[in-house]
Amino acid sequence: MRHGGKETEIKLAVARRADVRKLLRRAGFRIRHRRSFEHNLVFDTADRILVRRGCLLRLRTYAGHHSLTFKRPSGASTQFKIREEFETSVERPAVLREVFAALGLEPVFRYEKYRTVFESRSRWRGGEVMLDETPIGTFVELEGSRRWIGRVAHAVFGAGPDRYIVKNYAALHIDWCRERARPFGDMVFSSRGALSP
Repeated sequence: MRHGGKETEIKLAVARRADVRKLLRRAGFRIRHRRSFEHNLVFDTADRILVRRGCLLRLRTYAGHHSLTFKRPSGASTQFKIREEFETSVERPAVLREVFAALGLEPVFRYEKYRTVFESRSRWRGGEVMLDETPIGTFVELEGSRRWIGRVAHAVFGAGPDRYIVKNYAALHIDWCRERARPFGDMVFSSRGALSP
C-alpha cells in the first residue's frame, strides 16, 4: 500500500491475457495478487475543480479491500506517467462517501476491471506488473523506476517508447467512445460475467 510518494508507470495495450501470463512466467514473474474484480469511483466537485487542476480523488475496492487515493497532476515527462500519489486503507467506504457528499464531492466517473498483479523476486525486482482486463480492452501496467519500466517493456513485451500509453483509464475511455461515436459514460462491464475468470 502506497502512503505517499512518486508513482511512475506506463500502460501497454495487449491482445490476449493468456499471452501476457505466458510471457511473464517465462521471464520469472509470479502472481502476487490473484485475478480479482476491481471497482473504482472518481470524485470531484460539481464544477470539476479537481479534474481541471489535473488531480484525481479515487475510492477503490479490490479483492474486498477498500482504499482512497489522491494523485497530484502528472509530471513533465511525455514517455512516462509520473504523479505524486497518496493512498490509505478505508474501513468504512459508505461513511467516507457521506463525508465527501457533505463536502460537495460527488462520484463523477465509475470504472471497472479485473486485475492480476505480478512481481519478480529475482532478475526483475523493483517494480510491479498489473494485467488489467477492462471493458475497452486489455492492458499491462508497469510501475517502477523509468529504467525498470524500460527494461521490462523491452525484454518481456518487445515494446519501445512508441507503444507506451500514459493516459489514465478515463482518458482512454473518452478516446474509445469518440472512435465509436458513443456517448461518454462509466467504463463498466454490461454484467459482472462479461469476462470469465
